[in-house]
Amino acid sequence: MAELDGKSYWDDSSSMPRYPALDRDLTVDVAVIGAGMTGLTAAYLLKRAGRSVAVIDRGRSGGVDSGHTTAHVTFVCDSDLTELVKNFGRDHAKAVWDAGLAGLLEIDTIATTEGIDCGWTWVPGYKFAALDADPVKEGARLAKEAALAAELGFEAVYMESVPFFGRPGIAFEGQARFHPRKYLAGLARCIDGDGSHVFEHTESEEVVETPLSVKAGGHTISCKRVVIATHTPLMGKTNLASATLFQTKLYLYTSYVLGGRVTKGTIPDALFWDTASPYHYLRLDAHRDYDYVIFGGEDHKTGQASDTEQCYRALEGTLRQVVPGIDITHRWSGQVIETNDGLPFIGETSPRQFAATGYAGNGMTFGTLAGVMAATPCSAGAIPGRSSSTPAGPRSKAASGITSRKTSTIPTTCSATASSGPRARTCGHCGAARAKSSSSRVNRWRRGATTTAG
Repeated sequence: MAELDGKSYWDDSSSMPRYPALDRDLTVDVAVIGAGMTGLTAAYLLKRAGRSVAVIDRGRSGGVDSGHTTAHVTFVCDSDLTELVKNFGRDHAKAVWDAGLAGLLEIDTIATTEGIDCGWTWVPGYKFAALDADPVKEGARLAKEAALAAELGFEAVYMESVPFFGRPGIAFEGQARFHPRKYLAGLARCIDGDGSHVFEHTESEEVVETPLSVKAGGHTISCKRVVIATHTPLMGKTNLASATLFQTKLYLYTSYVLGGRVTKGTIPDALFWDTASPYHYLRLDAHRDYDYVIFGGEDHKTGQASDTEQCYRALEGTLRQVVPGIDITHRWSGQVIETNDGLPFIGETSPRQFAATGYAGNGMTFGTLAGVMAATPCSAGAIPGRSSSTPAGPRSKAASGITSRKTSTIPTTCSATASSGPRARTCGHCGAARAKSSSSRVNRWRRGATTTAG
């Protein structure tokens, strides 16, 4: 493989609008720290609900973790569904998948409503037996997984041979792909202006509790609420003991990605991922005259690989085994954060301070879901006991009812219930209510599976 500079394909195939650094003191309703998927989603929804927002990022908007993703938009989690059921029970397990579906539908709603030209496309997803796995043994395990998913109300069908790879696996309808930086650029443009702001090259220095404010770039943003959307959460105004304990529940992994051109039609337009550990994942970005393949894997705990070149070589070997004629043009790496039990942390870490992390391989869906939840207390005026059946503000059908973990009622779509620490658990009751209709809901949204927004 020729020497490549580590710049992601997303960076080279799009441009983000530029925003100034913070140069004055401000007063807004909500200060958002981090201009990635979670931060920009929250800010967009808050502004739509009539709140003023200031988003700050120490670098460029959409340029760090969200700019190094592979953007598999799926409600299927890294943890097997059987494992989720074993650890949390059937209701909570299907609620986790339903929460991912709500995040997926929210992206669809925003891209369509705002006309964001980001290549948003509905595609199937295929989870299949790893190339070096026993197809009989792995096929039997996947068949059980597919049967369980179908029992819980999701469109999942076992296949003896998935397209292209020819291995036993599961077909999941209603997944999606898009260009993440083009989408984030559209969100940022919707946020900046009319009393709301996006600031780049502005690092958060301190979150002050009284009066609530964020110190950044030598200036102060006074606010009523803070959203910390920095992938690895900042301490904010949480006490040191709690913040330290929180960090012990997070595990940082590095994942490697290769991108290259293939003849159009070589690979079906779908999401693919195998059962290897760590697993490999593949998707396309379609162009008029060719398809661009994005292939990732070789994950390891951050800092534990002495030879990262070997990670790329191993990944290239697997990719060329699958797609021998690919013309590799990009390689990059990104960081994912896993938690001690495989579910994300989403909720308040301190009064009026919201944080989210631990999305693992579901950064696009869980990141969006976290943005919706971060916006809910302000946009819907959520208080314990409020009726969740009448969401306030111009939020989408997919997002309606997603509430903060302080809300005691069971919402209509999905929710998070209180638990120890900052964990926001999704509610099993909503999963039970929605799983029955998840297939029809996806079909209603994806009539004509290859239509794009914009």
